[in-house]
Amino acid sequence: MQSPTEFVRHQVTSSESKSNLKSLLARNGSKASLSSLEEVEEQVVISPPKKNRRRRVMVLLTGGTMAMRATGKNGSLEPAAGYLAEQMRSMSELRDAKMARIQYEVIEYEPLLDSADMCPGDWSTIAKDVATHHDNYDGFVVILGTDTMAYCASALSFMLEGLSKPVILTGSMVPFCEAHSDARRNLILSLIFAAGLVGHVRYHHTPPEVLIFFS
Repeated sequence: MQSPTEFVRHQVTSSESKSNLKSLLARNGSKASLSSLEEVEEQVVISPPKKNRRRRVMVLLTGGTMAMRATGKNGSLEPAAGYLAEQMRSMSELRDAKMARIQYEVIEYEPLLDSADMCPGDWSTIAKDVATHHDNYDGFVVILGTDTMAYCASALSFMLEGLSKPVILTGSMVPFCEAHSDARRNLILSLIFAAGLVGHVRYHHTPPEVLIFFS
């Protein structure tokens, strides 16, 4: 049986950083990591969110095409640490009025994996990260490859018993570096769903379930 990967997590960007990552890293250290993992509790109890406040979303970047960039003369794709953060800092859409209501933090796993190389132990790591930080966020986005996304979503739905926040799994078929990439739309809408800001005049809360957004 394949052994789970020993991941290291780094906070690589957030809504605070806007287009300047240096100030964030100066406060948190160049490799600010998550707190130590705790056991998944049987039941999670939270207070209802306050109206008109910014929604907090944790983004867990595990790998996949969305984290890849073209390298070498033949343009082959490889996972690139910090690449997604670089793309997000340049996205004007994330400074839109609705998106400005989302306070997101991107936690990048090291190493970044092709989802075909992930095993149930890696899915358990994701579940523990969500459970550990469940009370501190309004929702979660998990970015991974498409090969085992459905299997991961199914596993998380059983592992995260008592879940009261949406967990949105997403990824892309085409990397950010391509003009026709689906990465931008999938990422933006996953953040919106995780934050519970679906709609125009009236916002509708996203069900507290493990969901896949992929278009």
